[in-house]
Amino acid sequence: MTTGDRSTSLTDLARRGFSRLTEADALLGELAELIGVDRADLTASASRAADPDEALSGLVRIARRDAGALRAAAQDAASWRAVWNLAGASLGFAEFYLRHPEELVHLAGAGASLPGDDEMRAAMLDAVGVRDGFAESGGEDAWVALRVRYRSILARIAAFDLAQDEPTAVVDTVSARLADAAGAALEASLAVARTRISDPAGGSAAFPRPQVEATLISIIAMGKAGAQELNYVSDVDVIFVGGSADDEAVSESRAIDIATRLAVQTMRGISGAEIEPGLWEVDPNLRPEGKQGALVRTLDSHLTYYDRWAKSWEFQALLKARAIAGDLDLGEKYVEAVQPKVWTSAARANFVEGVQKMRERVTDHIPADEITRQIKLGPGGLRDIEFTVQLLQLVHGLSDDRIRQRGTLAALDALVAEGYIGRTDATAFERDYRVLRLLEHRLQLRALRRTHLMPVKPDELRALARSSKLAETGEGVLERWEATKREVRDIHVRLFYRPLLTAVAALPEAERSLSTAQAHDRLTAIGFRDPAGALRHIAALTTGLSRKASIQRHLMPVMIRWFADGVDPDYGLLAFRRISERLGSTPWFLRMLRDSSAAAESLTRVLSGSRYIGELMEWIPESAAWLDDEELLRPRSGISLQEEARAIQARHAAVDDAMRAVRALRRREMLRTAMAGVLGVLTIEQLASALTTITEVSIQATLRAIWREVVPLDDDALDFAVIAMGRFGGAELGFGSDADVMYVYRANGVAPQRAHELSVKLVAALRHHSEDHRLPLDLDAGLRPEGRNGPIARSIEAYTEYYRRWSLSWEAQALLRARGIAGSVKLLGAFFEMVDAVRYPVDIDPHGLREIKRIKARVESERLPQGLDPARHLKLGPGSLSDVEWLVQAMQLQHAHAVPGMRTTSTLGALESARQAGRIEDADAEKLREAWLLASRLRSANTLLSGQTSDALPTDRAKLDGIGRILEYPPRSASVIEEQWMGTSRRARRVFERLFYG
Repeated sequence: MTTGDRSTSLTDLARRGFSRLTEADALLGELAELIGVDRADLTASASRAADPDEALSGLVRIARRDAGALRAAAQDAASWRAVWNLAGASLGFAEFYLRHPEELVHLAGAGASLPGDDEMRAAMLDAVGVRDGFAESGGEDAWVALRVRYRSILARIAAFDLAQDEPTAVVDTVSARLADAAGAALEASLAVARTRISDPAGGSAAFPRPQVEATLISIIAMGKAGAQELNYVSDVDVIFVGGSADDEAVSESRAIDIATRLAVQTMRGISGAEIEPGLWEVDPNLRPEGKQGALVRTLDSHLTYYDRWAKSWEFQALLKARAIAGDLDLGEKYVEAVQPKVWTSAARANFVEGVQKMRERVTDHIPADEITRQIKLGPGGLRDIEFTVQLLQLVHGLSDDRIRQRGTLAALDALVAEGYIGRTDATAFERDYRVLRLLEHRLQLRALRRTHLMPVKPDELRALARSSKLAETGEGVLERWEATKREVRDIHVRLFYRPLLTAVAALPEAERSLSTAQAHDRLTAIGFRDPAGALRHIAALTTGLSRKASIQRHLMPVMIRWFADGVDPDYGLLAFRRISERLGSTPWFLRMLRDSSAAAESLTRVLSGSRYIGELMEWIPESAAWLDDEELLRPRSGISLQEEARAIQARHAAVDDAMRAVRALRRREMLRTAMAGVLGVLTIEQLASALTTITEVSIQATLRAIWREVVPLDDDALDFAVIAMGRFGGAELGFGSDADVMYVYRANGVAPQRAHELSVKLVAALRHHSEDHRLPLDLDAGLRPEGRNGPIARSIEAYTEYYRRWSLSWEAQALLRARGIAGSVKLLGAFFEMVDAVRYPVDIDPHGLREIKRIKARVESERLPQGLDPARHLKLGPGSLSDVEWLVQAMQLQHAHAVPGMRTTSTLGALESARQAGRIEDADAEKLREAWLLASRLRSANTLLSGQTSDALPTDRAKLDGIGRILEYPPRSASVIEEQWMGTSRRARRVFERLFYG
């Protein structure tokens, strides 16, 4: 060949799609010589191959092994096109024909039509020589023959698929044939299994052949195989049903034993390790009780299980059940018996939970680095489509048997015909489904392996584009896939949620809308407990011609979905309606909802997840604006709050006016902090600090406001101060925490009795004016000397005398978290100079320490609410807040004088200083810290969820799950939270008992 001829030849190869031109030129010459066919004829079909280079490489390897088989294929134009298409799209088929070149003969006429079910079943049974249900051989040779014949049939299906100019149009037909082929393979494998278990030479303990003949076994296909939507290489989910055809020949229990052995051997024939690779996995784990359950059951045993113990998702899994092999009469009886249970599952009490669990299983096990490449399970993938259609079927199929279809596309057509979805949306959904299934088919053809991952290598993407005919280039097929995913992510909303609006609002809809009853069912299915109320709220929000109603109509389908994903969708929707009505047509609110999906989703999250937030937002609806900017959710500094509080005092001369403004400030900042906590903007430490600062500023502002009213100018020399105690003093407040305080005064020349009277009046005014019926602030002085029996306020001289002469050990302990927060700075300095000697003694009195331990034991026995499991009490139970705090405080009393770092009001700060000083082991300190933090988080989350203060971990699973959602656990984590608290508190309790009482 001249240089010019060679150049022309390479140009022609490039035009036909080859990329490794020099290599291809050499291989074509070798192939032409091996099989005696002209080069031009060899490449006539190359341009249609997905990867001409790989195809040519595979053909040369086959020719080197058996040139005659390939030569014969080249004589038939249809066979030759099929060979190029198969080898170009599938390295797996190239390997298959390399192992079995004699199978090329079955490609005669391939590509023009698909083999029928009867034809495939006959071919499979013929391959293993089946007569009267038994194969000629039960040996490994039969399994090899079965697998070879199956792959030969699979090649004919693929040849037809690859020959189509519009392969998306035949996705459903191809999938149905693949499911039929799987059924034929299972039938043939079952025949081999019968021979194998009744023939001692087969290597298994034998059953008498008459007993095997009298044993009934039916193989029920589930999932894609049941729906006739199978992939080229996909797990085939099955359930086995067994029984006896003749009780005299074989008892029922014996028949089940035989059927179980048949099931095991049937599965081995399909996927066991042999010379010829397995076909696909046969997965029987959807059977009753899953992996723990019997492999084979009688029909009655199945029905008993479904009637008594089955969960909702198990009925949903049966939606696609179809008898595929074995005794088809028995299989049909099984399907006929379970179908009514499938369609009544939506009425079960736990239906919503079952549906949600189904959704979660979609992504639970996807590795993080694969999510964006997943065609099946990732966002906008096939499972999103299948889930949407199936959920619509289950919701409406209860009362409408016309939509009870197994297949996704058939169900979609039925849903359109019966008016549950619009034709435009359904057309888009069907198109996307076909595109994704085609991509999945082509990826699995590539290596004849189960995969759902979009490739990343350029040559693989190019081959995918050519084999799918969805684009000209690899970049093009990626763009098509991304566009499809985006549409699928949105289409669930269009199909499932948007029709709800047409049931309740006067909207211009060209297509039939849902009836009120159907909308009611749909809302129930997604988690609304009061669907009638939800429909009223939706109608109120979306009805009318105003701009506000128009925007709400556009937003509501998406927001309904977000509410449904929340803890309490009913309350969330109600609160949203109230806030929307309060804000009216406020431009910024409507603009935020329309333009910021993140803010709108955050709004649904906080409203459906926290009654505490919802109730406050109804009074402060403008707070919704914070959701559009995370910085606005962060707590304001103490300095800025103080400045605002002082400005309030300057603007309002009257106490009542000033206090209304102070209460508004506190509510606003508590709401800000709550929203930040629920949305994960703050840690528990930051949250406690913010709540403490808000409370301090509120008390300081209140004291300034009432001073002018209570203390006359003649008595203005009086010094007065407020001391924070307990968790308030430790800057460890949570939502729902009381503000423990003590009050101290110094006369400074005011008559002692007058000073006392004024101080008592100040305390009364503080308590009165800090009251807030919407957001209570309880100033609790129970930790003062002598407790509730002591004076509400004392002079510093009285405190000094009391602590010198009469104070008890628990009172010194209480002072460990005392911290000045309002009033005279000089007075506070003098007070703490005096009490430091009390709370940080040089030597602790052993009797006092024993008294502290006695009081702790009494608190545990007397203060826990009756009837409550102590292990669930987050404040007083074993391993709870009190255990950690009392132990740390006992250590402070003993060691803080010598260890300056322990002279802190912070529980965790003192614990860390004790650890650094070697007063407690690292492991013990960590267990205590974990318990304290978890208890604090659970207490606050409990209050945020319900809007009510409680120290008990709820027993109600829904409330526990709601707490978990606030703490950013996955949905349905009630048991996880419970187990985590019980384990954490148990470990902390062991440390406490050893160090506190030991």
